[in-house]
Amino acid sequence: QVQLVESGGGLVQAGGSLRLSCVASGRAFSDYAMGWFRQAPGKEREFVARITWSGTTWHADSVKGRFTISRDNTKNTMYLQMDSLKPEDTSVYYCVRFKGQYGSRAYGDVDSWGQGTQVTVSS
Repeated sequence: QVQLVESGGGLVQAGGSLRLSCVASGRAFSDYAMGWFRQAPGKEREFVARITWSGTTWHADSVKGRFTISRDNTKNTMYLQMDSLKPEDTSVYYCVRFKGQYGSRAYGDVDSWGQGTQVTVSS
């Protein structure tokens, strides 16, 4: 099973930016879709963004235009650039690897989860 390690979370003021990183262990990183989910206190875990094995991206409507997912297959690393952050973006952010090349918004298509990194946006 792949190990996923997130970093880059922290405390930021509204309107600020953060960049999350996720490093995956093992081989064949480039063969799988990767993504980000988040979970705020008292809420269900929700889809944020995904990127296919070939680099096609999807973003949730709530973050579209503000967040950008990307990947560097030479470094086995995925990123989430978060700009124009809002207090409602406050959550634990989870890196995921999907079971296949394309991924989806569904938990059932996730193969592995990272431990999560806290992002807090103050108003």
